[in-house]
Amino acid sequence: MAGTVLSEVLHARGLRVVICDVPLEGRASHAAAGLVNPVALRTTAPSWRALELLAVAGAFYREMEQRYDERFWNPVELVALFPTAKEAGIWRSRMKEPELARMIAEGPVSDPAVNELPQPFGHGVVRRCAWVDVRCMLHAHRTNWRREGRLLERAVHDDDIRPVAGGIAIGEVSAPLVIRCTGAFGKDLPLLVPVRGEGLTLRVEGLRLRSAVHRSVFVLPAGDDRYRVGATFAWDDPWSGPTEEGRRWLLDRAQRLIPRATDIDEHWWGVRPTTRDRRPLLGRTAPHAAVMNGLGSRGVLLAPWCAQHLAAHLYDGASLDPEVDVARA
Repeated sequence: MAGTVLSEVLHARGLRVVICDVPLEGRASHAAAGLVNPVALRTTAPSWRALELLAVAGAFYREMEQRYDERFWNPVELVALFPTAKEAGIWRSRMKEPELARMIAEGPVSDPAVNELPQPFGHGVVRRCAWVDVRCMLHAHRTNWRREGRLLERAVHDDDIRPVAGGIAIGEVSAPLVIRCTGAFGKDLPLLVPVRGEGLTLRVEGLRLRSAVHRSVFVLPAGDDRYRVGATFAWDDPWSGPTEEGRRWLLDRAQRLIPRATDIDEHWWGVRPTTRDRRPLLGRTAPHAAVMNGLGSRGVLLAPWCAQHLAAHLYDGASLDPEVDVARA
């Protein structure tokens, strides 16, 4: 996700960009459901820079759709089912706050399938949500860049990067700058904390749910009676792959939400590149090296803003926001 979005932003500036990449098992982007949600539902609070990031993300993904003649950005309502009367009361109270009033509301929703779901304490709605078809976007980008010779399918290790006059070289390619977008595989960043996330793709015939729904897990319509359900957070042994424990937990939560027969189509997993302070990592790490990493579980929302912010810093001389500056490590 980071490398794809950053390469698009830099290319749009007229820069020559070459990507070196080999997809690795456990990459977070392949498993990402792509839900764009500006509200932290556990606390009913805006996520970091919520409205600013949302505006940048919506514009970026729509422009990318036009370039690739594909559909990536899908607006959707997110329905939060209240687990207790207390949670319902907190939601109604937060609706009075100016920033949140632009993002959340109390039902009802236009989706009749929501009424089939158990909700003894009612529900609230996050209006300004969407989901990005991440796999479709990554595939379209990779196919296009590889066809044009701008994507080299090769791994890059530290000893593959050679210093040359005015920059670096990798194989036959030279450039003034190398930017690492290595996700959870970037082991040289002290703030980086890998977190395993698991999810399920379920087939539920006849539900016809159009809204995304959340109560301890999210349920996201993916078309053809298929729904993506996630996600877990596991800090211990993050590279262990999909687990039976994760599968059981997700299926149990999904069946509490959806009182219908379900079949599992896919059990997916990936390792998120989170940070200890839950902020991205941007900036130069050496005279001819920089980084964009640490996007965590909100990578789809964060990536366009981070890419534009980093590009403005590297090429326009703009100051980095101290909260995302890699130097804070």
